[in-house]
Amino acid sequence: MKEYKVGVIGGTGMVGQRFVTLLERHPWFRLSAIAASGRSAGKTYEEAAGGRWAMDAPMPENAKKLVVLDAVADAEKLAGQVDFCFCAVDMPKDEIRALEERYARLECPIVSNNSAHRWTEDVPMVVPEINAGHIQIIEAQRKRLGTKRGFIAVKSNCSLQSYVPALHPLRKYGLEKALVCTYQAISGAGKTFQRWPEMVDNCIPYIGGEEEKSEKEPLKLWGTVQDGKIIAAAEPLITAQCFRVACQDGHMAAVFMKFQDGKKPSIEQIKADWAAFRGPAQELELPSAPKQFLHYFDEPDRPQTRLDRNLENGMAISLGRLREDSQYDYKFVGLSHNTLRGAAGGGVLLAELLCAKDYI
Repeated sequence: MKEYKVGVIGGTGMVGQRFVTLLERHPWFRLSAIAASGRSAGKTYEEAAGGRWAMDAPMPENAKKLVVLDAVADAEKLAGQVDFCFCAVDMPKDEIRALEERYARLECPIVSNNSAHRWTEDVPMVVPEINAGHIQIIEAQRKRLGTKRGFIAVKSNCSLQSYVPALHPLRKYGLEKALVCTYQAISGAGKTFQRWPEMVDNCIPYIGGEEEKSEKEPLKLWGTVQDGKIIAAAEPLITAQCFRVACQDGHMAAVFMKFQDGKKPSIEQIKADWAAFRGPAQELELPSAPKQFLHYFDEPDRPQTRLDRNLENGMAISLGRLREDSQYDYKFVGLSHNTLRGAAGGGVLLAELLCAKDYI
């Protein structure tokens, strides 16, 4: 595989910082440029982000002396320096849509962590193990944009990773509906406990826009490509309630699921399906893909956030407590690392898929 020159737009924020750390030793990708707001432009990355570095790992040496570009004013310059960019900016959605489309029209492919384009009909929203085939929509998007190389691809909301991968291999049994309660870490809001002391010893039963994303985005992942558009699936119906909880990293989900009459699988069959599940990310042996995507714990008190969020470099999904339910058929608990599998790591894995399939 060739070496790709990569930029990070929004590199000073928490997800941007995570992208920078993941690119430090990536076998295919070399960090070549960082862009952020005008406040950071002209500074070295160390000057711009050093005072609010939020990662456990130290800032990579290869990033420290890069001069930060202005994501808006220097778009043409950045697009000319790289093969593609990751995007994780903190801006109003209409401005993000315009910015990402501008880079695409400058023939710079964008792999976005942002939600702004998730419902654009010809923008693929991809979890590589689940719906890798949706990237074929890029050809229709390029026709709309008038580009040869440029396009936008996005990853889904971070909390989906804690339950959608577990539901995915069970859809063949006629999965009708699911109830999901998510318990989401503060890094999902781009915060640390130092910056958000109100979250210490606290739980907030509201995250703006999160419940709609949790209910609707899985249906796009399970949708089909038709006539240059992605048509969302009609089921399973999902209802969600989302909480912000006092842990730094890791999104947990309590999931209840109901199957069509006569198709309900056994607990043993569900566990076997989870253990056997592999997707294109594993088949292609992408560098960031976990060897075992879904891990099931038989212990009654697992998965736990501190113990299990970093499983397989934070890219695997931890599952446990599968049992029968009195109102639904079954219930279980899922866990994912929200800034790795759920955000930057998922973006890197998507970029690997796009490179392996020659879209970049």
